[in-house]
Amino acid sequence: MIRFFEELSLSALPALETIYLDGWVLRFADNYTRRANSINPLYPGTRTLDENLGEAETLYRGRGQRVVFKMTPASLPEGLDEALAERGYAHEAPTSVQTLDLAAGPQAAPGPTRLAERLTDDWLAAVQDLGAIPERHRDTQRAMLARLGPAACFAALSVDGQPVSVGLGVLQSGCVGLFDIVTQPAQRRRGHARQLIGDVLAWAAARGAHTAYLQVMQNNAPALRLYTRMGFRERYPYWYRVKG
Repeated sequence: MIRFFEELSLSALPALETIYLDGWVLRFADNYTRRANSINPLYPGTRTLDENLGEAETLYRGRGQRVVFKMTPASLPEGLDEALAERGYAHEAPTSVQTLDLAAGPQAAPGPTRLAERLTDDWLAAVQDLGAIPERHRDTQRAMLARLGPAACFAALSVDGQPVSVGLGVLQSGCVGLFDIVTQPAQRRRGHARQLIGDVLAWAAARGAHTAYLQVMQNNAPALRLYTRMGFRERYPYWYRVKG
């Protein structure tokens, strides 16, 4: 189950470059986000840990990047997390992966959120502005989103003609992932994010989705409360091991 959702999340955030190393998926995207610049140890390998680790570290350091592992309880080989800790890899950004059964309750009627199935300049500008994406990462983010293969829903909710809440839904294998959910600070706690998410879930359910999933950092108390109220429940955690 963990590997299934990890594979979905890899498809939902395409890296600019991917290298496969003996069961590990190494991703590179010019240092934009940990997830897109991390090692995902998903599958069994055949070589020793020291062989794989040495080669992976060389690849990341050769690009001037930190060496980052995205870890889950199912990461391989067994004992990898402890081995990385012993080698000086710090623990960072504990995150909760949560799911919602879309068949468990009635689907919401379509709301006011504007939904587009293709990336638009207006949507991207709103995401980058509301999310305060640094200028140096904006072209990288655009290039990554342009690589999306699965069906996607680019959502924006506006007040007085101005977008105040935005988000992305990515639909694959009957599951819709929610990403880049952000609301203008002055417009928070007014139900905008909940409305937008509900509209994205309705879009996905109409296209056959049976499950929604998302990733939320464990220190993001407002988001955790919102997702709990909406019925999301944790399936498993992930965290990062970082060196350099």
